Amino acid sequence: MAEAQKSWEKRLDKTTDSLAVDFVESLSVDKRLYKYDIVGSIAHAEMLCEQKLLTKEEFKQIKEALIDISRQIEEGKFKFDKTYEDIHMAIEAALIKRIGDAGKKLHTGRSRNDQVATDMRLWMRDEIEIINTKITLLQKALVKLAEKYASGIMPGYTHLQRAQPVSIAAYLLSFVEQLNRDYLRLKNRRASANVSPLGSGAIAGSSLPLDRKKSCGLLGFSDITYNTIDSVSDRDFCAEFIFDCCLIAAHLSKLAEDWIIFSTTEFGFIRVDDAFCTSSSMMPQKRNPDMLELIRGRSGAVYGSLMAILTILKAQPSGYNRDLQEDKVHTFGAADTIEACIDMTCAIVGNTAFNKDKISADIEKGFLDATSLAEYLVTKGVPFRTAHGIVGSLVAECEKQGKTLAEIDIEEFKKHSKAIDEDVYQHLGTENVAAAYKSDAAAGSSQSLEQISYWKKQFSER
Repeated sequence: MAEAQKSWEKRLDKTTDSLAVDFVESLSVDKRLYKYDIVGSIAHAEMLCEQKLLTKEEFKQIKEALIDISRQIEEGKFKFDKTYEDIHMAIEAALIKRIGDAGKKLHTGRSRNDQVATDMRLWMRDEIEIINTKITLLQKALVKLAEKYASGIMPGYTHLQRAQPVSIAAYLLSFVEQLNRDYLRLKNRRASANVSPLGSGAIAGSSLPLDRKKSCGLLGFSDITYNTIDSVSDRDFCAEFIFDCCLIAAHLSKLAEDWIIFSTTEFGFIRVDDAFCTSSSMMPQKRNPDMLELIRGRSGAVYGSLMAILTILKAQPSGYNRDLQEDKVHTFGAADTIEACIDMTCAIVGNTAFNKDKISADIEKGFLDATSLAEYLVTKGVPFRTAHGIVGSLVAECEKQGKTLAEIDIEEFKKHSKAIDEDVYQHLGTENVAAAYKSDAAAGSSQSLEQISYWKKQFSER
């Protein structure tokens, strides 16, 4: 069998050193782009045919051969040879081997520089659809769990200290809101990345009569890029995509952190199904939330990908540089990690139960009704800052006596403020507080039910 030749080898006097072959190849990473490379090549060939740079017969041969190569790769019958460096050269070599001179014409007016930029945008369009579908499934799982616990009350925390009572549903829906920002960010990213660099060539375009808008339309892009120098070197869309993945990772990590804490004996708020826990090799009593810990831990890998891509881009001179080959390692890595973490979070959410009895047993601890008492005083004409001080003094007194606010008798209340009447007790206790929330999207049960209906409607329209 003849040794594999690269498209540029005739320029150099020596063949590439084997060490250099291993160092420079990206085929092991970018072979996953094969579908996009083939689709882009067919569109390019069709455009060349319309521009009389290929005959109809040559285009037919190219298209049929590329489809056959795609089928072989899909079936695992294609041999990837790293001496061809990347997926573009590997496919082109296979094409030429099948159909000869017609295959050699495919690269007319095209460079690997605009080819890979096109492939990455095509891949990203699909990848965003996949991630957004998974985000929607996770949101639905959270809404389903929220609906189950719409009437349940739990402490809401600020600074990891008990703050105000919230419905369990409202707590769960807070993650649906976060994930919705992720969904919209990715949707916007897909739109901004959906432009075609194909036909930009190596840097300056081509003296041949290429019709860039034709290939753009064939590939479903919304428009072409408008500067060929920038087109081949632009990886802003990769950095932005990874940043979007970082925020998804941050939101998943926040949920994981909460649930790791909530599943401890000290809290006992939730129980994650055994199928998503591990035990200890030494301590037989342990139920470790390892899946949640790994979701939290893998956010670091996604953050690392962002720093890597930004570092690659920070010192690039204009035009394409080989450093950009490394974009795929970090872009693919971030996408793969996020997909896996969303899938695992969705599975955990669908197999977790809140322990309402345990939560209720301690719900009155921490003076969760203090803010409600201050707002009660506001309704009696007391300025909020004055009311804040009154309630602060009452809380300090309750701590000394080991009482809750609801256990203070009316005479003692009146010592602190004559504005307090017997109706004060209707505003104390977590159940009363949670039922009294009136502002839109508040954390009470009634607002949570409204939000659940809202999200169901949103999902039906996606």
